[in-house]
Order: sequence, then structure tokens, then C-alpha cells
Amino acid sequence: MSNTTTRDEAQLSEPTIGRTRNATAALVFEDRTYSRAELEALASGLAVRLAERGVSAGTRVALMSSNRPEFVVAVRAIWRLGASVVLLSPAYKQDEVVHALELTCPAAAVGDHPVLAEHADMLHLDEPITPAAGEVTDVRPDPGAEAVLVFSSGTTGLPKAVRHTHGSLAAAVAHWRDALHLTSADRMQVLTPPSHILGILNILTALETGAWLRLHRRFDIDLMLRHIERDRITVEMAVAPIALAIAQHPELESYDLSSLRYIMWGATPVTASVADTVTRRTGIGWVPAYGASELPVIACNPVDGARLDSVGRPVPGVRVRVVSLDTGEVLPANGIGEIQARADSLMAGYLPGDANPDAFDDGWYRTGDVGCLDEDGWLRLTDRSKEMIKVKGFQVAPAEVESVLHGHPGVADCAVFGVPDPVTGEAVVATVATDGAVTEAELIALVGDRLASYKRPSRVLFVPEIPRLPSGKVLRRVLKERYGRPSDE
Repeated sequence: MSNTTTRDEAQLSEPTIGRTRNATAALVFEDRTYSRAELEALASGLAVRLAERGVSAGTRVALMSSNRPEFVVAVRAIWRLGASVVLLSPAYKQDEVVHALELTCPAAAVGDHPVLAEHADMLHLDEPITPAAGEVTDVRPDPGAEAVLVFSSGTTGLPKAVRHTHGSLAAAVAHWRDALHLTSADRMQVLTPPSHILGILNILTALETGAWLRLHRRFDIDLMLRHIERDRITVEMAVAPIALAIAQHPELESYDLSSLRYIMWGATPVTASVADTVTRRTGIGWVPAYGASELPVIACNPVDGARLDSVGRPVPGVRVRVVSLDTGEVLPANGIGEIQARADSLMAGYLPGDANPDAFDDGWYRTGDVGCLDEDGWLRLTDRSKEMIKVKGFQVAPAEVESVLHGHPGVADCAVFGVPDPVTGEAVVATVATDGAVTEAELIALVGDRLASYKRPSRVLFVPEIPRLPSGKVLRRVLKERYGRPSDE
């Protein structure tokens, strides 16, 4: 791994999200190249069309788009008008889109997805975008104004909208840029969905830093490795499935990856055997990091001297504490409890608003993760205090999947939980007590038709009954003990 590039202090000023410096080759997609000036001109043109549809300061715009340059243009156009962006995953199915629209009440919609077009008057991104002919009002939003809403499922069922302001998003970008030592000399590529917090954070940070950025339509391991070699990528972003694909590639050694400074591992805990295999085969080291939709950058390893047994230390500007699961008291070093954090990058809150009281403890965000901080400030994750299942970095609420399964007439009762999976981090397992004829394939297909593909159970286990407390609460720990073998066994 090459030495870290010396940071240019001029690049470390506070970012202004929604504006970039005028330079060449800011964004590359397939065979197209966009300068910063071109992106801004296209954003101006799209802003005019959105304004004609009633978008103005304080309104919201739903954006459901595949990975493409027009996604970036749309975000910047919406911000130019002082509106906020509601990011819908292109993996969402009809019920999920309807829920998101009812929760956020956007004034307009833009994207390229037919499901969004069914439920909103969508401005299609396949339509040509031309630069504005005249001056376009460019609203300079207040740092406290709402900028973006991303979705994060809750244990009670339907996804919640996480509200970030321009100020919190700018702080997250600054934290990410500084933690990874990114400069305008870096070259990056994004293969993950931009509707996920990590995807949009990587895009915004690269553009704000002045780094060279390639956006990919979808993840393809051969294309990814080929572009590391051809584009001389310096920083690669990876989640568990990408890391495993690298480790298992039969011709990995045939690619020249010497331009990489490191590979960042995020969204799920590091699988040490996978990371070690990649380093052994390529000589490239890893930089594990930790964040959440609600607080995008919590901790990160140093780019030199990273370790795989920790998500790193809290980044400058983020405070972390560990509290007792029983009493809520702050624990000393090495005490195991719930991880809580606070920072300027913390979300403004959830929609619906009734989800907020459980999310905060006297201003501290309750991550739901269990772990400890040692005497030197290294943070380790050990468990989840919440019941969320994390698949490829996406959160899956058991109650949401259970509500779909309960809709089948053959299901008398059911419960969903997660098990470790070497590819996806966790896999969804459904236990079902039947009240009629039903097959595993039917139930998996039912969930797949109603919800995003990553929420689909990897397997369905038919059981005599679902263990519950007298209150009705599912004893998921009992189910995990009885049926929770890892998905690769």
C-alpha cells in the first residue's frame, strides 16, 4: 500500500453542499465525462423544469433513480431550489414506495423507476436535460434547513425517514473526507446505490473534495477491478459482498491494483478471513469504518496502521459513549453496553415523529449496537440491542417482513430474525407456524413480490409454534438458539 497523500489544507475548508469548484473531469460514467461546470449547468436546466412543477424552498422531491449521472444532477437541482430530496431505493416495491410517499408528502417526483411513475407525476430522467437559457434562482439554504431524507427501518415495522439538514450533511462530508485523508488528488469509484447513506456520502464527499469520481451503473467485480487498473483508482469503497467478490476472484493477481492506497470496509463488521485473503493476494490493506444513516460517520480506523478487530476510533467532531443496558449509566473503559453518539452530523430526527423519543438519550443518538471503548479509544462492536437485521449494509425490520408473511392464509404465526452470513453480513430467516398448505417457495416469493429483494428470507423454517412472552413479544433469542445456524452451514 502506498503512502497517504499529504493533505492540502486548502481542501479542508468547511464544505458547502450543493456547490462544487469549477474544474475538469469531476464525474465519469461509462464513456461520458462531466466537468463541474457541466454538472452545474445541467442542474440549472433541471431546476427550471422542477420549478415549473411547483418545487420551491421548503418542499420535498421524491427521487428514485438507478446509478447514473442524472441522479447527481437531480440532487443538485433540487437543492438549488431550496427543496429537500427524498431518496427512494430502486429496489423498493409498490407498498414500500406508497409508504414512503405518504410519510414524506413530496411536492414532485423525479427518477427513472416505473413504480414511482405509477404513484406520482414523475419527471423522467431519460428525458433530455438541457442547460438553462437564463439565470436560475440559486437558493442558499440555511444550515438548519432540511436537505435529504433517507430510509432506515425500525423494529416496529415500516421504514422511517431519516431527516438530515444541510448542516448535518456538510458535517458528515467533512468527517468522511478528513477520516479517509481524501484530497483532490484521489480517484474513486462508486458501485453501491446512491440512495443508501454510504452511496450518497461517497458521491458528495468526492465532489466536494475535488476528487475524480467514476459512477457505475451496477456492481460488476470484473469491471470494478478493471477500472481500478485503468483509472488508477486510489481509494476503493467496499461492503461485505464486494469484499468477498474480490477475495474469491480467480484472477485477482492478474490486475494491477498498485494505485490503491487502501480499501474501506463499511456497512457491516469486517470478516477477517476475507480481508486477510485480499491483503495476502494483493498487498492492499483495509480501513474499517462505522456509521449509520442517522449519524453517517461515527468511527474510522487510521489510514495507516488500521486494524481489523475494531471499527476504529471516534472521528474528530464525534463523541461516543457506552452505557449500561440495564441502568443507562455511562460505563468505564472496556465496559460492554449500548453505543451512543452525538455530533453536528447527527440527523434532525425521524418521520414519523413518534419514533424520535426512543432514538435519543438526552441528545445522544442510541445506535442500538452493543460494544465497548477501550482505554485508548478503540471502539469494538459485539452485538445488536435492537432486532434489526443488516443485509449488505441495508437494514431489514423483522416486523415488516412478518406483516407480509401474515398476509398468507396458510400462515398462523411467524417470526423473522437474522443469522450470520459470510456474503451479506446477515441473512433473513423466517420461522412459520402453518394453518394450512403452504410451501417455502411460496412464502419467499410472496415477500419478494412485496418488498425489496434484500428483505426476502434466505430460508423459511416451519415450526410447531412461535415462542412468545405473555405480552405477545416474540422471543427471537430463543428462535436463534433453536434454529439460527449460520446460512453457510
